[in-house]
Amino acid sequence: MPSTHPADSHDLIRVVGARENNLQDVSVELPKRRLTVFTGVSGSGKSSLVFETIAAESQRMINETYSTFVQGFMPTMARPDVDVLEGLTTAIIVDQERMGANIRSTVGTATDVNAMLRILFSRLGQPHIGTSKAFSFNVASISGAGAVTMTKGGETIKERREFSIQGGMCSRCEGVGKVSDFDYSAIYDEEKSLREGAITIPGYSMEGWYGRVYMGSGFFDPDKPLKKYTKKERADLLFKEPTKIKVDGINITYEGLIPRITKSMLSKDREAMQPHIRAFVDRAVTFDTCPDCEGTRLNETARSSKIKGVSIADVCQWQISDLAEWVRELDDPGVAPLLKGLQETLDSFVQIGLGYLSLDRPAGTLSGGEAQRTKLIRHLGSSLTDVTYVFDEPTIGLHPHDIQRMNTLLLQLRDKGNTVLVVEHKPETIAIADHVVDLGPGAGTAGGTICFEGDVAGLRASDTVTGRHLDDRAHVKGSTRERTGVMEVRGAGTHNLKDVDVDIPLGVLTVLTGVAGSGKSSLINGSVAGQDGVVVIDQTAIKGSRRSNPATYTGLLEPIRKAFAKANGVKPALFSANSEGACPACNGAGVIYTDLAMMAGVATPCDECEGRRFQASVLEYALGGKDISQVLAMPAAEAETFFAEGEARIPAAHKILQRLVDVGLGYLTLGQPLTTLSGGERQRLKLASQMGDKGEIYVLDEPTTGLHLADVEQLLGLLDRLVDAGRSVIVIEHHQAVMAHADWIIDLGPGAGHDGGRVVFEGTPAELIADRSTLTGQHLADYVS
Repeated sequence: MPSTHPADSHDLIRVVGARENNLQDVSVELPKRRLTVFTGVSGSGKSSLVFETIAAESQRMINETYSTFVQGFMPTMARPDVDVLEGLTTAIIVDQERMGANIRSTVGTATDVNAMLRILFSRLGQPHIGTSKAFSFNVASISGAGAVTMTKGGETIKERREFSIQGGMCSRCEGVGKVSDFDYSAIYDEEKSLREGAITIPGYSMEGWYGRVYMGSGFFDPDKPLKKYTKKERADLLFKEPTKIKVDGINITYEGLIPRITKSMLSKDREAMQPHIRAFVDRAVTFDTCPDCEGTRLNETARSSKIKGVSIADVCQWQISDLAEWVRELDDPGVAPLLKGLQETLDSFVQIGLGYLSLDRPAGTLSGGEAQRTKLIRHLGSSLTDVTYVFDEPTIGLHPHDIQRMNTLLLQLRDKGNTVLVVEHKPETIAIADHVVDLGPGAGTAGGTICFEGDVAGLRASDTVTGRHLDDRAHVKGSTRERTGVMEVRGAGTHNLKDVDVDIPLGVLTVLTGVAGSGKSSLINGSVAGQDGVVVIDQTAIKGSRRSNPATYTGLLEPIRKAFAKANGVKPALFSANSEGACPACNGAGVIYTDLAMMAGVATPCDECEGRRFQASVLEYALGGKDISQVLAMPAAEAETFFAEGEARIPAAHKILQRLVDVGLGYLTLGQPLTTLSGGERQRLKLASQMGDKGEIYVLDEPTTGLHLADVEQLLGLLDRLVDAGRSVIVIEHHQAVMAHADWIIDLGPGAGHDGGRVVFEGTPAELIADRSTLTGQHLADYVS
């Protein structure tokens, strides 16, 4: 028998002694060219093992193969805290980070499909109008002429030269597709003078720099009410072009309010704004479709060139599945390779279940799951093999009907000879694994160990939390709550909705469901969000630096600081690591970041405060026997009992901590940086901080994201408590356990994109199961039975 070639013996990825975050000296062997699924409750250490240990080390080692010059431009990575990592291959991470919320980024530009279409139209479009730039909404048309001085044959001569660039950008909206109009009553209060605070734009207080500029400009009387301004004074306040002036002896540029806020606020994407700025922009600015380009972003010249009677603006508005059919009918030997590449990319969209998107859809509006699947398209047609693909819950945002498709794609990647590592909670995806690693048993410090390693049958038979819950089936409630009223939605037509009329019941738990792309988010964002008393809690990233943590984000630190100050007779600012109490050596960061120029920078715990972030003198002050750094190191569940009674009793803090425990975040320490939270943790943190709001109607966008099967029960208990307290709860959800628990279900469909956008069922879960006429009904019936 021939002996095995030594090169074929490296078929395992070996991890020995991993200690990243909460991992407790984890050692594991993962088979290569197989599909391995990592399971365990939220916070058990799955991401720490897969992303922050295996994938991070693979990426760091690849970066080290580049020249030091190139490395200088790359993000620096420290080596993960692990003893041995062997058998690594190149890792490609396909995560759920939302796509960049740039106002100019669309599905077409983010996936390079637009680039291919622009070349196609520049070659085949009639009339011919120019190169591919002539079809780009990011390139403006410019022309000019002038004298050019040059040296020829030792003589200096002047020649007249002309130039022109033919771009596709609509000049009215500058390629954005929308024009803005201002509601002046939201910008200023005309009953007041400037000195009395007439300007109501966030950050424009008269005590600050802006106040000095506007009141000292000399263009108007700062003590005169705005309603008495002359036409010229009002124009100077609102629209004056940048003008050099002197205020208090300083040379500065004065600019009217409208051009200033247009530059500072409106050039940003709405999704990327801070909440108070977003609220102001929503009040003060109305965005209407640009009348010149009708929202296509392209000028008339770009829209005039057509293939088979269709312009590039038309095809970008089509559903991708329709565009794929249109491209299939084109036949021109001159652009055959281009057509083939375009066809393959468009077919990948359809295959992955995103055929309902259109290329002109802004990239920032894609959900986390859609963004992840859009990134996956780049890898489907790749000729690479023996690569490690790392997925973070690829089934997020997928209807049970679509999970089957995603499973097929994961298996296709594996069958090409790749190692596929998936962090996942859905039993449908765990079932297709070749190898399962279950972490736990609990979350945070109670997790970080391997509870089970083996195949799916072994996991079922094991007595781990995941093993016990793998075959969980929901029960439909015997009786449903009675509604207290309805929210009427009439003629909803956002995106693909087809003039939808629906009554959303109030005072109950309503679940909005349907396949991905059926119009659920369009119904909420277009017709429900923005109404009085509606609080929408989604999974967008929380704005915050590595200094922000759950205690600062929820407002919990405020009452704690005051209690510490009161108990010790000192200032509250001493108990802030971002203010007077900060350790001087690390400025309150707890770690010292050393930039090693061309080599990877390192973060080392601060020697002076030993990572505690505070000055030694501050740590001498105690409350209930603990100093401020010990309080920030507590998990929320422990802090809840600590602040409930005795000397450390703080009712305001206890209330917030109770909410953190309620949403299943009892394992998070109060001082954990926000940058380390997962998408599901971020949403539940927002829910905890907004549960104290005066909202009457809560809208949650897939709150089971990132939740283990065992934690879904706790979430359902929380939703019940919200409803029993008199709130109305609307949940966009695909999880069958949540559907079964609802009082009322609204099912949208029947398909995605233009095949969806209609209400296909309204009623109780029991009626939906009995009906079985929709895809949701069939999957729910299978799940419950």
